[in-house]
Amino acid sequence: MSAPGRRSASAIAQAVASGATSAVAIAEETLARLDAYDSIQPQIWISRASPEALIEAARGIDARVAAGETLPLAGVSFAVKDNIDVAGFETTAACPAFAYQPNASATVVERLLAAGALCVGKTNLDQFATGLNGTRSPYGSPRNAYNLAYVSGGSSSGSSSAVAAGLVAFALGTDTAGSGRVPAAFQHLIGFKPSKGRWSNRGVVPACRTLDCVTVFTDNTADARLIDSVVAGYDAADAWSKPLADRPITRKTIGVPRRDQRVFFGDLESEYLYERALERLAELGDIVEIDYAPLQEAAQLLYSGPWVAERTAAMESILASNPQAIDPTVREIVSVGLETRGVDLFNGIYRLAELKRHADTLWQSIDLMAFPTTGTTYRVAELAAAPIAPIALNSALGFYTNFVNLLDMAALAVPAGTRANATGFGITLIGPADTDRALLDVADAYLSIADLPPPPPLDLEGKMQTVKLAVVGAHLKDMPLHWQLTSRDATFVGAFQTAPEYRLYAIANSTPPKPALVHSPDGAGIAVEVYELGIAEFGSFVVEVPPPLAIGTVTLADGTSVKGFVAEPRAMTGAQDITHLGGWRAYIAQMT
Repeated sequence: MSAPGRRSASAIAQAVASGATSAVAIAEETLARLDAYDSIQPQIWISRASPEALIEAARGIDARVAAGETLPLAGVSFAVKDNIDVAGFETTAACPAFAYQPNASATVVERLLAAGALCVGKTNLDQFATGLNGTRSPYGSPRNAYNLAYVSGGSSSGSSSAVAAGLVAFALGTDTAGSGRVPAAFQHLIGFKPSKGRWSNRGVVPACRTLDCVTVFTDNTADARLIDSVVAGYDAADAWSKPLADRPITRKTIGVPRRDQRVFFGDLESEYLYERALERLAELGDIVEIDYAPLQEAAQLLYSGPWVAERTAAMESILASNPQAIDPTVREIVSVGLETRGVDLFNGIYRLAELKRHADTLWQSIDLMAFPTTGTTYRVAELAAAPIAPIALNSALGFYTNFVNLLDMAALAVPAGTRANATGFGITLIGPADTDRALLDVADAYLSIADLPPPPPLDLEGKMQTVKLAVVGAHLKDMPLHWQLTSRDATFVGAFQTAPEYRLYAIANSTPPKPALVHSPDGAGIAVEVYELGIAEFGSFVVEVPPPLAIGTVTLADGTSVKGFVAEPRAMTGAQDITHLGGWRAYIAQMT
Protein backbone atom coordinates (compact mmCIF):
# COMPACT_ATOMS: atom_id res chain seq x y z
CA MET A 1 0.00 0.00 0.00
CA SER A 2 1.03 3.62 -0.41
CA ALA A 3 1.19 5.67 2.77
CA PRO A 4 -1.95 7.78 3.32
CA GLY A 5 -1.47 11.38 4.37
CA ARG A 6 -2.68 12.53 7.76
CA ARG A 7 -6.04 14.26 7.80
CA SER A 8 -7.25 17.65 8.99
CA ALA A 9 -10.57 17.71 10.83
CA SER A 10 -11.03 21.41 10.07
CA ALA A 11 -10.44 20.92 6.34
CA ILE A 12 -12.82 17.96 6.11
CA ALA A 13 -15.59 19.78 7.95
CA GLN A 14 -15.26 22.87 5.79
CA ALA A 15 -15.30 20.80 2.61
CA VAL A 16 -18.42 18.85 3.62
CA ALA A 17 -20.23 21.95 4.89
CA SER A 18 -19.50 23.85 1.66
CA GLY A 19 -20.59 21.01 -0.60
CA ALA A 20 -17.09 20.50 -2.02
CA THR A 21 -17.38 16.89 -0.90
CA SER A 22 -19.83 14.77 1.06
CA ALA A 23 -19.76 12.84 4.30
CA VAL A 24 -20.43 9.69 2.25
CA ALA A 25 -17.31 10.36 0.17
CA ILE A 26 -15.29 10.87 3.34
CA ALA A 27 -16.67 7.61 4.76
CA GLU A 28 -15.81 5.72 1.60
CA GLU A 29 -12.28 7.09 1.63
CA THR A 30 -11.96 6.20 5.30
CA LEU A 31 -13.05 2.62 4.62
CA ALA A 32 -10.43 2.34 1.88
CA ARG A 33 -7.73 3.59 4.25
CA LEU A 34 -8.84 1.16 6.96
CA ASP A 35 -8.86 -1.80 4.61
CA ALA A 36 -5.39 -0.99 3.30
CA TYR A 37 -3.81 -0.44 6.72
CA ASP A 38 -5.37 -3.56 8.23
CA SER A 39 -2.52 -5.51 6.62
CA ILE A 40 -0.07 -3.44 8.69
CA GLN A 41 -1.73 -2.99 12.10
CA PRO A 42 -5.15 -4.58 12.56
CA GLN A 43 -4.46 -4.52 16.31
CA ILE A 44 -5.15 -0.77 16.40
CA TRP A 45 -8.83 -1.64 16.68
CA ILE A 46 -10.95 -3.59 19.13
CA SER A 47 -14.20 -3.04 17.24
CA ARG A 48 -15.25 -1.11 14.15
CA ALA A 49 -18.44 0.05 12.54
CA SER A 50 -19.51 -2.09 9.61
CA PRO A 51 -19.09 -0.44 6.20
CA GLU A 52 -22.87 -0.35 5.82
CA ALA A 53 -23.37 1.34 9.19
CA LEU A 54 -20.64 3.90 8.49
CA ILE A 55 -22.08 4.82 5.09
CA GLU A 56 -25.58 5.06 6.57
CA ALA A 57 -24.32 7.39 9.30
CA ALA A 58 -22.59 9.51 6.65
CA ARG A 59 -25.83 9.78 4.67
CA GLY A 60 -27.52 11.10 7.79
CA ILE A 61 -24.84 13.79 8.13
CA ASP A 62 -25.24 14.81 4.49
CA ALA A 63 -29.00 15.08 5.03
CA ARG A 64 -28.46 17.35 8.04
CA VAL A 65 -26.10 19.58 6.05
CA ALA A 66 -28.62 19.73 3.19
CA ALA A 67 -31.31 20.74 5.67
CA GLY A 68 -29.25 23.75 6.69
CA GLU A 69 -27.74 22.55 9.95
CA THR A 70 -24.40 24.08 10.90
CA LEU A 71 -22.18 21.15 11.82
CA PRO A 72 -18.66 22.13 12.95
CA LEU A 73 -17.45 18.53 12.46
CA ALA A 74 -19.49 17.59 9.41
CA GLY A 75 -18.28 14.25 8.06
CA VAL A 76 -15.09 14.18 10.13
CA SER A 77 -14.02 10.62 10.91
CA PHE A 78 -12.87 9.86 14.44
CA ALA A 79 -12.01 6.95 16.72
CA VAL A 80 -12.69 6.37 20.40
CA LYS A 81 -10.48 4.64 22.97
CA ASP A 82 -12.31 1.55 24.17
CA ASN A 83 -12.72 2.71 27.74
CA ILE A 84 -15.16 5.41 26.55
CA ASP A 85 -18.77 4.41 25.86
CA VAL A 86 -20.18 4.60 22.34
CA ALA A 87 -23.74 3.37 21.84
CA GLY A 88 -23.78 0.40 19.47
CA PHE A 89 -20.27 -0.75 20.44
CA GLU A 90 -19.13 -2.89 23.35
CA THR A 91 -16.91 -1.21 25.92
CA THR A 92 -14.11 -3.62 26.84
CA ALA A 93 -11.31 -1.54 28.43
CA ALA A 94 -9.17 -4.18 26.62
CA CYS A 95 -10.49 -6.92 28.90
CA PRO A 96 -12.99 -9.28 27.19
CA ALA A 97 -14.28 -10.58 30.53
CA PHE A 98 -15.16 -7.02 31.56
CA ALA A 99 -17.01 -6.09 28.34
CA TYR A 100 -20.49 -4.58 28.47
CA GLN A 101 -22.95 -2.96 26.07
CA PRO A 102 -23.56 0.68 27.12
CA ASN A 103 -27.06 2.11 27.00
CA ALA A 104 -25.79 5.49 25.79
CA SER A 105 -22.66 7.16 24.53
CA ALA A 106 -20.36 9.13 26.79
CA THR A 107 -21.11 12.85 26.93
CA VAL A 108 -18.02 13.72 24.90
CA VAL A 109 -19.06 11.29 22.16
CA GLU A 110 -22.63 12.59 22.15
CA ARG A 111 -21.34 16.12 21.60
CA LEU A 112 -19.07 15.03 18.77
CA LEU A 113 -21.84 13.11 17.02
CA ALA A 114 -24.20 16.07 17.43
CA ALA A 115 -21.56 18.21 15.70
CA GLY A 116 -21.57 15.89 12.68
CA ALA A 117 -18.56 13.70 13.39
CA LEU A 118 -18.46 10.13 12.13
CA CYS A 119 -17.41 7.43 14.63
CA VAL A 120 -15.34 4.74 12.92
CA GLY A 121 -14.79 2.45 15.89
CA LYS A 122 -13.17 1.65 19.23
CA THR A 123 -9.39 1.55 19.61
CA ASN A 124 -7.03 -0.69 21.55
CA LEU A 125 -5.39 0.38 24.81
CA ASP A 126 -3.28 -0.75 27.72
CA GLN A 127 -5.81 -2.75 29.68
CA PHE A 128 -7.92 -0.62 32.02
CA ALA A 129 -5.80 2.36 30.88
CA THR A 130 -2.95 1.12 33.09
CA GLY A 131 0.29 1.71 31.25
CA LEU A 132 2.17 4.23 29.13
CA ASN A 133 3.57 1.89 26.51
CA GLY A 134 0.72 0.19 24.62
CA THR A 135 1.75 -3.45 25.06
CA ARG A 136 -0.66 -4.55 27.82
CA SER A 137 -3.62 -5.76 25.78
CA PRO A 138 -4.96 -9.19 24.81
CA TYR A 139 -5.91 -7.62 21.46
CA GLY A 140 -2.26 -7.13 20.50
CA SER A 141 0.18 -4.25 20.77
CA PRO A 142 -0.33 -1.24 18.50
CA ARG A 143 3.05 -0.11 17.19
CA ASN A 144 4.58 3.24 16.41
CA ALA A 145 3.34 4.04 12.92
CA TYR A 146 6.74 5.44 11.96
CA ASN A 147 8.81 2.52 13.20
CA LEU A 148 6.92 -0.69 13.86
CA ALA A 149 9.64 -2.03 16.15
CA TYR A 150 8.87 0.70 18.70
CA VAL A 151 6.00 1.18 21.13
CA SER A 152 3.09 3.41 20.21
CA GLY A 153 2.92 4.81 23.71
CA GLY A 154 -0.06 4.22 25.93
CA SER A 155 -2.42 3.75 27.34
CA SER A 156 -4.17 5.42 24.39
CA SER A 157 -2.17 3.29 21.97
CA GLY A 158 -4.69 2.53 19.24
CA SER A 159 -6.06 6.08 19.17
CA SER A 160 -2.63 7.60 18.61
CA SER A 161 -1.68 5.08 15.92
CA ALA A 162 -4.99 5.58 14.10
CA VAL A 163 -4.38 9.32 13.78
CA ALA A 164 -0.67 8.96 13.00
CA ALA A 165 -1.43 6.50 10.20
CA GLY A 166 -4.03 8.85 8.69
CA LEU A 167 -6.95 6.48 9.30
CA VAL A 168 -9.04 9.10 11.10
CA ALA A 169 -8.76 12.85 11.53
CA PHE A 170 -8.77 12.72 15.32
CA ALA A 171 -9.19 10.21 18.13
CA LEU A 172 -10.25 10.35 21.74
CA GLY A 173 -7.99 9.00 24.46
CA THR A 174 -7.83 9.32 28.20
CA ASP A 175 -5.06 10.60 30.43
CA THR A 176 -4.46 9.88 34.11
CA ALA A 177 -0.66 9.67 34.22
CA GLY A 178 0.28 10.72 30.69
CA SER A 179 -1.74 8.43 28.43
CA GLY A 180 -2.82 11.28 26.17
CA ARG A 181 0.62 12.87 25.99
CA VAL A 182 3.20 10.07 25.76
CA PRO A 183 1.67 8.48 22.62
CA ALA A 184 1.36 11.93 21.03
CA ALA A 185 5.07 12.54 21.51
CA PHE A 186 6.13 9.19 20.08
CA GLN A 187 3.92 9.58 16.97
CA HIS A 188 4.50 13.26 16.05
CA LEU A 189 1.02 14.34 17.16
CA ILE A 190 -0.70 17.04 19.17
CA GLY A 191 -1.92 15.60 22.47
CA PHE A 192 -4.45 17.93 24.12
CA LYS A 193 -5.03 17.08 27.80
CA PRO A 194 -7.64 19.49 29.15
CA SER A 195 -7.85 20.67 32.73
CA LYS A 196 -9.70 18.27 35.02
CA GLY A 197 -13.44 18.80 34.67
CA ARG A 198 -13.24 20.77 31.43
CA TRP A 199 -14.41 17.73 29.44
CA SER A 200 -17.03 15.42 30.90
CA ASN A 201 -16.03 11.96 32.15
CA ARG A 202 -19.56 10.56 32.12
CA GLY A 203 -19.48 7.27 30.25
CA VAL A 204 -15.74 6.69 30.81
CA VAL A 205 -14.46 3.56 32.55
CA PRO A 206 -12.46 5.10 35.42
CA ALA A 207 -8.79 4.51 36.05
CA CYS A 208 -8.47 7.05 38.86
CA ARG A 209 -11.82 8.81 38.95
CA THR A 210 -10.49 11.94 40.69
CA LEU A 211 -7.69 12.36 38.11
CA ASP A 212 -8.99 11.07 34.77
CA CYS A 213 -9.24 13.36 31.75
CA VAL A 214 -10.59 12.59 28.29
CA THR A 215 -8.07 13.79 25.69
CA VAL A 216 -7.73 14.13 21.93
CA PHE A 217 -5.01 13.32 19.39
CA THR A 218 -4.88 15.57 16.32
CA ASP A 219 -2.53 16.42 13.50
CA ASN A 220 -2.46 20.14 14.35
CA THR A 221 -3.40 22.69 16.98
CA ALA A 222 -6.30 24.08 14.94
CA ASP A 223 -8.03 20.71 15.14
CA ALA A 224 -7.42 20.50 18.89
CA ARG A 225 -9.09 23.92 19.26
CA LEU A 226 -12.00 22.77 17.15
CA ILE A 227 -12.58 19.60 19.15
CA ASP A 228 -12.32 21.53 22.42
CA SER A 229 -14.90 24.05 21.21
CA VAL A 230 -17.35 21.20 20.60
CA VAL A 231 -16.67 19.02 23.64
CA ALA A 232 -15.76 21.35 26.51
CA GLY A 233 -18.43 22.47 28.92
CA TYR A 234 -20.21 21.69 32.15
CA ASP A 235 -22.05 18.37 32.45
CA ALA A 236 -24.43 18.03 35.39
CA ALA A 237 -24.32 14.25 34.99
CA ASP A 238 -20.61 14.17 35.84
CA ALA A 239 -19.82 14.81 39.50
CA TRP A 240 -16.31 16.01 38.58
CA SER A 241 -17.38 18.41 35.84
CA LYS A 242 -16.93 22.12 36.45
CA PRO A 243 -18.08 25.33 34.70
CA LEU A 244 -16.03 26.28 31.68
CA ALA A 245 -13.30 28.85 32.29
CA ASP A 246 -10.42 30.17 30.18
CA ARG A 247 -7.47 31.66 31.99
CA PRO A 248 -4.99 33.71 29.94
CA ILE A 249 -1.20 33.50 29.98
CA THR A 250 -0.19 37.14 29.87
CA ARG A 251 3.58 36.77 30.07
CA LYS A 252 5.96 34.14 28.76
CA THR A 253 8.18 33.08 31.63
CA ILE A 254 8.83 29.40 31.01
CA GLY A 255 9.87 27.02 33.79
CA VAL A 256 12.09 24.06 32.95
CA PRO A 257 13.74 21.42 35.16
CA ARG A 258 17.14 22.30 36.53
CA ARG A 259 19.89 20.89 34.35
CA ASP A 260 21.02 18.49 37.06
CA GLN A 261 17.45 17.15 37.37
CA ARG A 262 16.92 16.35 33.70
CA VAL A 263 16.80 12.62 33.09
CA PHE A 264 16.94 11.08 29.61
CA PHE A 265 17.74 7.45 30.52
CA GLY A 266 20.83 7.43 28.31
CA ASP A 267 18.95 8.77 25.27
CA LEU A 268 21.32 11.44 23.96
CA GLU A 269 19.06 12.22 21.01
CA SER A 270 16.21 13.18 23.32
CA GLU A 271 18.57 15.33 25.38
CA TYR A 272 19.77 17.10 22.26
CA LEU A 273 16.26 17.66 20.92
CA TYR A 274 15.11 19.08 24.24
CA GLU A 275 17.98 21.56 24.22
CA ARG A 276 17.00 22.58 20.70
CA ALA A 277 13.39 23.09 21.80
CA LEU A 278 14.52 25.30 24.69
CA GLU A 279 16.55 27.43 22.28
CA ARG A 280 13.39 28.07 20.27
CA LEU A 281 11.26 28.68 23.36
CA ALA A 282 13.81 31.24 24.54
CA GLU A 283 12.74 33.35 21.57
CA LEU A 284 9.24 33.52 23.07
CA GLY A 285 10.15 34.37 26.66
CA ASP A 286 12.50 33.90 29.57
CA ILE A 287 13.62 30.37 30.43
CA VAL A 288 13.76 29.85 34.20
CA GLU A 289 15.16 26.71 35.81
CA ILE A 290 12.95 25.38 38.61
CA ASP A 291 13.35 22.70 41.24
CA TYR A 292 11.66 19.60 39.83
CA ALA A 293 12.01 17.56 43.03
CA PRO A 294 8.64 18.53 44.61
CA LEU A 295 6.82 17.82 41.34
CA GLN A 296 8.60 14.51 41.04
CA GLU A 297 7.62 13.64 44.61
CA ALA A 298 3.99 14.30 43.69
CA ALA A 299 4.42 12.06 40.65
CA GLN A 300 5.62 9.22 42.86
CA LEU A 301 2.32 9.29 44.78
CA LEU A 302 0.50 8.02 41.70
CA TYR A 303 2.09 4.57 41.57
CA SER A 304 4.26 4.40 44.68
CA GLY A 305 1.68 5.92 47.00
CA PRO A 306 -1.94 5.38 48.02
CA TRP A 307 -3.44 6.53 44.69
CA VAL A 308 -2.86 3.02 43.36
CA ALA A 309 -5.85 2.10 45.52
CA GLU A 310 -8.05 4.32 43.36
CA ARG A 311 -7.18 2.16 40.36
CA THR A 312 -7.94 -0.87 42.52
CA ALA A 313 -11.35 0.59 43.41
CA ALA A 314 -12.18 1.01 39.73
CA MET A 315 -11.38 -2.68 39.10
CA GLU A 316 -12.55 -4.10 42.42
CA SER A 317 -15.29 -6.32 41.02
CA ILE A 318 -13.30 -8.12 38.32
CA LEU A 319 -10.23 -8.26 40.53
CA ALA A 320 -12.28 -10.21 43.06
CA SER A 321 -14.37 -12.34 40.69
CA ASN A 322 -12.00 -13.09 37.80
CA PRO A 323 -8.43 -11.93 38.49
CA GLN A 324 -6.96 -14.23 35.84
CA ALA A 325 -8.80 -12.21 33.17
CA ILE A 326 -6.56 -9.24 33.97
CA ASP A 327 -3.21 -8.73 32.26
CA PRO A 328 -0.53 -10.03 34.69
CA THR A 329 1.37 -6.74 34.82
CA VAL A 330 -1.83 -4.74 35.34
CA ARG A 331 -2.95 -7.19 38.02
CA GLU A 332 0.41 -6.87 39.78
CA ILE A 333 0.09 -3.07 39.82
CA VAL A 334 -3.50 -2.78 41.03
CA SER A 335 -3.36 -5.62 43.56
CA VAL A 336 -1.08 -3.47 45.68
CA GLY A 337 -4.05 -1.18 46.32
CA LEU A 338 -5.79 -3.92 48.30
CA GLU A 339 -3.17 -3.45 51.00
CA THR A 340 -3.51 0.33 51.23
CA ARG A 341 -4.63 1.50 54.67
CA GLY A 342 -6.90 4.45 55.25
CA VAL A 343 -4.12 6.03 57.30
CA ASP A 344 -1.80 5.79 54.29
CA LEU A 345 -4.41 7.41 52.07
CA PHE A 346 -4.96 10.36 54.37
CA ASN A 347 -1.25 10.87 54.85
CA GLY A 348 -0.92 10.87 51.07
CA ILE A 349 -3.71 13.44 50.75
CA TYR A 350 -2.01 15.66 53.31
CA ARG A 351 1.36 15.45 51.54
CA LEU A 352 -0.22 16.09 48.15
CA ALA A 353 -1.89 19.22 49.54
CA GLU A 354 1.52 20.48 50.64
CA LEU A 355 3.06 19.71 47.27
CA LYS A 356 0.18 21.38 45.47
CA ARG A 357 0.62 24.50 47.57
CA HIS A 358 4.26 24.52 46.46
CA ALA A 359 3.24 24.01 42.83
CA ASP A 360 0.71 26.83 43.05
CA THR A 361 3.41 29.21 44.28
CA LEU A 362 5.45 28.38 41.16
CA TRP A 363 2.88 30.25 39.08
CA GLN A 364 3.86 33.45 40.85
CA SER A 365 7.27 33.34 39.15
CA ILE A 366 6.54 31.43 35.94
CA ASP A 367 3.62 31.40 33.53
CA LEU A 368 3.98 27.89 32.12
CA MET A 369 6.37 24.95 32.10
CA ALA A 370 7.97 23.20 29.15
CA PHE A 371 9.12 19.68 30.00
CA PRO A 372 10.21 16.76 27.83
CA THR A 373 7.11 14.66 27.31
CA THR A 374 9.27 11.60 27.81
CA GLY A 375 13.00 11.17 28.26
CA THR A 376 13.27 8.23 25.87
CA THR A 377 11.35 5.55 23.99
CA TYR A 378 11.59 1.76 23.81
CA ARG A 379 11.20 -1.11 21.41
CA VAL A 380 8.23 -3.45 21.87
CA ALA A 381 10.69 -6.30 22.42
CA GLU A 382 12.18 -4.45 25.39
CA LEU A 383 8.77 -4.11 27.05
CA ALA A 384 8.16 -7.82 26.50
CA ALA A 385 11.25 -8.69 28.56
CA ALA A 386 10.79 -10.25 31.99
CA PRO A 387 10.54 -10.09 34.88
CA ILE A 388 10.89 -6.47 35.97
CA ALA A 389 11.53 -4.60 32.71
CA PRO A 390 7.88 -3.91 31.79
CA ILE A 391 7.15 -1.96 34.97
CA ALA A 392 10.56 -0.30 35.20
CA LEU A 393 10.58 0.92 31.61
CA ASN A 394 6.96 2.00 31.79
CA SER A 395 7.78 4.07 34.87
CA ALA A 396 10.57 5.80 32.94
CA LEU A 397 8.02 6.92 30.34
CA GLY A 398 6.01 8.68 33.05
CA PHE A 399 8.92 10.51 34.64
CA TYR A 400 7.77 13.91 33.33
CA THR A 401 4.01 13.27 33.13
CA ASN A 402 2.69 11.66 36.32
CA PHE A 403 2.42 14.80 38.43
CA VAL A 404 0.24 16.89 36.12
CA ASN A 405 -3.25 15.66 36.98
CA LEU A 406 -2.42 15.18 40.64
CA LEU A 407 -1.55 18.89 40.81
CA ASP A 408 -4.55 19.97 38.68
CA MET A 409 -2.70 21.36 35.67
CA ALA A 410 -3.52 21.71 31.98
CA ALA A 411 -1.08 20.17 29.50
CA LEU A 412 -0.48 20.12 25.76
CA ALA A 413 1.99 17.76 24.10
CA VAL A 414 3.54 19.07 20.89
CA PRO A 415 6.17 17.66 18.51
CA ALA A 416 9.75 18.81 19.03
CA GLY A 417 11.82 16.66 16.70
CA THR A 418 12.49 13.26 15.20
CA ARG A 419 14.95 10.65 16.41
CA ALA A 420 17.15 8.82 13.92
CA ASN A 421 14.83 5.79 14.28
CA ALA A 422 11.88 7.96 13.04
CA THR A 423 10.06 7.99 16.38
CA GLY A 424 8.94 11.36 17.66
CA PHE A 425 10.33 13.44 20.48
CA GLY A 426 7.97 15.94 22.07
CA ILE A 427 7.71 18.59 24.72
CA THR A 428 4.73 19.25 26.95
CA LEU A 429 3.55 22.76 27.70
CA ILE A 430 2.04 22.80 31.19
CA GLY A 431 0.00 25.54 32.81
CA PRO A 432 -2.34 26.14 35.72
CA ALA A 433 -5.86 24.75 35.48
CA ASP A 434 -7.98 26.47 32.80
CA THR A 435 -5.04 27.71 30.68
CA ASP A 436 -5.94 25.17 27.99
CA ARG A 437 -6.62 27.63 25.18
CA ALA A 438 -3.67 29.81 26.21
CA LEU A 439 -1.36 26.79 25.92
CA LEU A 440 -2.61 26.27 22.36
CA ASP A 441 -1.60 29.86 21.60
CA VAL A 442 1.88 29.25 23.02
CA ALA A 443 2.13 26.04 20.98
CA ASP A 444 1.28 27.96 17.82
CA ALA A 445 4.02 30.47 18.55
CA TYR A 446 6.54 27.72 19.27
CA LEU A 447 5.69 25.62 16.21
CA SER A 448 5.90 28.69 13.96
CA ILE A 449 9.59 29.12 14.82
CA ALA A 450 10.62 25.55 15.67
CA ASP A 451 11.49 24.74 12.03
CA LEU A 452 10.47 21.11 12.48
CA PRO A 453 10.50 18.81 9.46
CA PRO A 454 7.24 17.06 8.59
CA PRO A 455 6.70 13.62 10.13
CA PRO A 456 8.79 10.93 8.43
CA PRO A 457 7.22 8.37 6.08
CA LEU A 458 5.08 5.70 7.70
CA ASP A 459 6.71 2.36 8.33
CA LEU A 460 4.64 -0.01 6.19
CA GLU A 461 6.76 -3.14 6.33
CA GLY A 462 9.08 -2.91 9.32
CA LYS A 463 12.11 -0.66 9.10
CA MET A 464 15.55 -2.15 9.20
CA GLN A 465 17.04 -0.89 12.45
CA THR A 466 20.18 1.10 11.75
CA VAL A 467 23.03 2.77 13.61
CA LYS A 468 25.03 5.82 12.60
CA LEU A 469 28.77 5.31 13.07
CA ALA A 470 31.49 7.98 12.97
CA VAL A 471 34.86 6.78 11.65
CA VAL A 472 38.00 8.83 12.07
CA GLY A 473 40.92 6.88 10.65
CA ALA A 474 41.61 3.72 8.70
CA HIS A 475 37.90 3.23 7.92
CA LEU A 476 37.59 6.54 6.05
CA LYS A 477 36.82 6.34 2.34
CA ASP A 478 39.86 5.12 0.34
CA MET A 479 41.64 4.11 3.55
CA PRO A 480 42.90 0.53 4.17
CA LEU A 481 39.98 -0.69 6.31
CA HIS A 482 37.11 1.03 4.49
CA TRP A 483 36.15 -2.32 3.00
CA GLN A 484 34.87 -3.38 6.43
CA LEU A 485 32.07 -0.84 5.93
CA THR A 486 31.36 -1.43 2.24
CA SER A 487 31.18 -5.19 2.79
CA ARG A 488 28.33 -4.49 5.24
CA ASP A 489 26.47 -2.23 2.79
CA ALA A 490 27.08 0.82 4.98
CA THR A 491 25.61 4.03 3.56
CA PHE A 492 27.66 7.22 3.59
CA VAL A 493 25.78 9.90 5.53
CA GLY A 494 28.28 12.73 5.26
CA ALA A 495 31.53 14.33 6.33
CA PHE A 496 31.32 16.13 9.70
CA GLN A 497 33.36 17.75 12.43
CA THR A 498 33.22 16.58 16.00
CA ALA A 499 32.34 19.02 18.75
CA PRO A 500 35.46 21.01 19.81
CA GLU A 501 36.02 18.63 22.70
CA TYR A 502 38.33 15.98 21.23
CA ARG A 503 42.01 15.37 20.70
CA LEU A 504 43.42 13.10 18.00
CA TYR A 505 46.50 10.91 18.41
CA ALA A 506 48.46 8.58 16.14
CA ILE A 507 48.78 5.27 18.00
CA ALA A 508 52.35 3.98 18.22
CA ASN A 509 53.35 0.75 16.47
CA SER A 510 49.97 0.23 14.76
CA THR A 511 49.58 -1.58 11.42
CA PRO A 512 47.90 -0.19 9.47
CA PRO A 513 48.36 3.20 11.18
CA LYS A 514 45.39 4.01 13.41
CA PRO A 515 44.27 7.10 15.29
CA ALA A 516 42.92 7.44 18.83
CA LEU A 517 40.08 9.92 19.35
CA VAL A 518 39.97 11.08 22.97
CA HIS A 519 37.45 13.37 24.65
CA SER A 520 39.17 16.40 26.14
CA PRO A 521 37.88 19.76 27.45
CA ASP A 522 40.76 21.55 25.67
CA GLY A 523 40.24 19.76 22.39
CA ALA A 524 39.26 20.81 18.88
CA GLY A 525 36.92 19.78 16.11
CA ILE A 526 38.16 16.66 14.32
CA ALA A 527 37.11 15.58 10.82
CA VAL A 528 35.03 12.36 10.74
CA GLU A 529 32.86 10.51 8.26
CA VAL A 530 29.49 9.14 9.34
CA TYR A 531 28.04 5.92 7.91
CA GLU A 532 24.73 4.17 8.55
CA LEU A 533 24.49 0.39 8.78
CA GLY A 534 22.04 -2.20 10.03
CA ILE A 535 21.97 -3.29 13.66
CA ALA A 536 23.22 -6.78 12.85
CA GLU A 537 25.95 -5.42 10.59
CA PHE A 538 26.94 -2.92 13.26
CA GLY A 539 27.23 -5.74 15.78
CA SER A 540 29.46 -7.78 13.52
CA PHE A 541 31.57 -4.68 12.87
CA VAL A 542 32.05 -3.99 16.59
CA VAL A 543 33.26 -7.57 17.13
CA GLU A 544 36.17 -6.86 14.77
CA VAL A 545 37.31 -3.63 16.47
CA PRO A 546 40.74 -4.42 17.95
CA PRO A 547 42.08 -3.04 21.22
CA PRO A 548 43.04 -0.45 22.28
CA LEU A 549 40.23 0.97 20.11
CA ALA A 550 36.58 0.80 21.17
CA ILE A 551 33.16 1.98 20.05
CA GLY A 552 31.60 4.70 22.17
CA THR A 553 29.50 7.81 21.63
CA VAL A 554 30.87 10.79 19.72
CA THR A 555 29.31 14.25 19.79
CA LEU A 556 29.28 16.14 16.49
CA ALA A 557 29.68 19.87 16.02
CA ASP A 558 25.91 20.39 15.66
CA GLY A 559 25.31 18.78 19.05
CA THR A 560 24.00 15.43 17.81
CA SER A 561 25.56 12.19 18.99
CA VAL A 562 26.46 9.08 17.03
CA LYS A 563 28.35 5.90 17.76
CA GLY A 564 32.03 6.21 16.92
CA PHE A 565 35.61 5.16 17.49
CA VAL A 566 37.15 6.08 20.83
CA ALA A 567 40.23 4.74 22.58
CA GLU A 568 41.22 3.05 25.81
CA PRO A 569 43.79 4.86 28.00
CA ARG A 570 46.56 2.43 26.94
CA ALA A 571 46.31 3.81 23.40
CA MET A 572 48.08 6.93 24.67
CA THR A 573 51.34 5.08 25.39
CA GLY A 574 53.87 6.53 22.96
CA ALA A 575 51.09 8.13 20.85
CA GLN A 576 51.68 11.33 18.87
CA ASP A 577 49.25 14.22 19.39
CA ILE A 578 48.08 15.28 15.92
CA THR A 579 45.05 17.34 16.98
CA HIS A 580 46.47 20.44 15.29
CA LEU A 581 46.15 18.76 11.89
CA GLY A 582 42.35 18.54 12.27
CA GLY A 583 41.95 14.99 11.00
CA TRP A 584 43.52 11.70 9.96
CA ARG A 585 43.71 12.48 6.24
CA ALA A 586 45.96 15.45 6.93
CA TYR A 587 48.22 13.24 9.03
CA ILE A 588 48.47 10.56 6.34
CA ALA A 589 49.20 13.24 3.72
CA GLN A 590 51.95 14.62 5.94
CA MET A 591 53.46 11.15 6.37
CA THR A 592 53.43 10.60 2.62
